[in-house]
Amino acid sequence: MNLQDLRYLVALADCGHFGRAADSCHITQPTLSAQLKKLEAYLGVILFERTSRSLTVTSQGAPILAKAREVVAAADALLELARREGGVMSGPLQLGVIPTLGPYLLPTLLPLIAERFPKARLVLQEDLTGNLLAALKAHRLDGALLALPLADDDLACEALFDEPFYFACAKSHGLAKTKTIDPAELADEKLLLLADGHCLREQTLAVCGQIGARSDAADFRATSLETIRQMVAAGLGATLLPALALSKDGLCIRPLKGPPYRRIGLVWRKSFPRQDDMQLLAKTIKAHLPEGVRGV
Repeated sequence: MNLQDLRYLVALADCGHFGRAADSCHITQPTLSAQLKKLEAYLGVILFERTSRSLTVTSQGAPILAKAREVVAAADALLELARREGGVMSGPLQLGVIPTLGPYLLPTLLPLIAERFPKARLVLQEDLTGNLLAALKAHRLDGALLALPLADDDLACEALFDEPFYFACAKSHGLAKTKTIDPAELADEKLLLLADGHCLREQTLAVCGQIGARSDAADFRATSLETIRQMVAAGLGATLLPALALSKDGLCIRPLKGPPYRRIGLVWRKSFPRQDDMQLLAKTIKAHLPEGVRGV
């Protein structure tokens, strides 16, 4: 038994699925399954109850899992203590980011971090909110840039900025001549949305769904904003875009009354040893906000 075996155990418990856990650990599913069997044989305990659809920690496995989490956290703390000998914002920092933010914020953030903190090395992972939170809790990430709020007593967060939403449609669209869109006007609009699991989908529905917006365009679920942008430009529907993702190429962009917005924050574990680094990263981002967002 070694530390990596315990990391696999924690990943399986957090993901509840062999395939997702294997992906998060960057190994194959058969390898993960084999390692779990070896660990169970070594401990003499069945750790998970397996079915074709679920993976559940057994009553015997629960206290072992809890101790494994403590061991992994202690090992990470030891590693971070060694890294901190190089000073604040020194060494690798594992940072997650949601896909609807990464392509638009990172091109300005990364050069800034490289200039301000040359000893730091950001290691980035782009994924859906749920997967990033699982990786954060499993100590595979140090922090993440996410949409707030998040309800988790084990996590600390620092709000960074508010990002307004805009209505985007083709230039031939009936609302293209309206200078400012009232969300009530979208009640019967055909909206193109991201697939389930993207927090931006839920945020869009929160803006429009309250007043009965038809979110359906039901046969279409995109996995990227760029796909939606091209579909909108082709006149196949309309959508809401966050400010950093705006592009006028082929689109008509209109502000919304209010305006509605999403709040972006930096999130990390309260137990993370490098609290000062996370606070400094948040402070740096807030001091150099990109155009189109509002500080908080």
